[in-house]
Amino acid sequence: MPDTTHTTDTTDTTDTALEDAARDQLALVLVPEVPAEEIDPDADMVAAYGLTSLNKVLFLTEVCEETGVDLAHFTEHDLADMKTLRDVTAALARHHHATATATVTATGA
Repeated sequence: MPDTTHTTDTTDTTDTALEDAARDQLALVLVPEVPAEEIDPDADMVAAYGLTSLNKVLFLTEVCEETGVDLAHFTEHDLADMKTLRDVTAALARHHHATATATVTATGA
């Protein structure tokens, strides 16, 4: 039976890194500023923090760049569904894991 413990640990670590990156980038675009560690991952980013559509685009562009996820993976519908930091992290994780798997498959690593 294959050992999946390492895979799960790696996935958890990657998800935490994605959430940390998203939290840090969101904190940078919020006005007034909110410390990254105080951002509630389940709060509506518009209602709770006043995130504007322009700042959402800036935030998503930066977090995609930082995490290596191509913003082109996301449709307009995907972006509209990203209402909370947890939504953003989940969307990033889906594409980050797919990108990482494709890279490993392509390189044979």
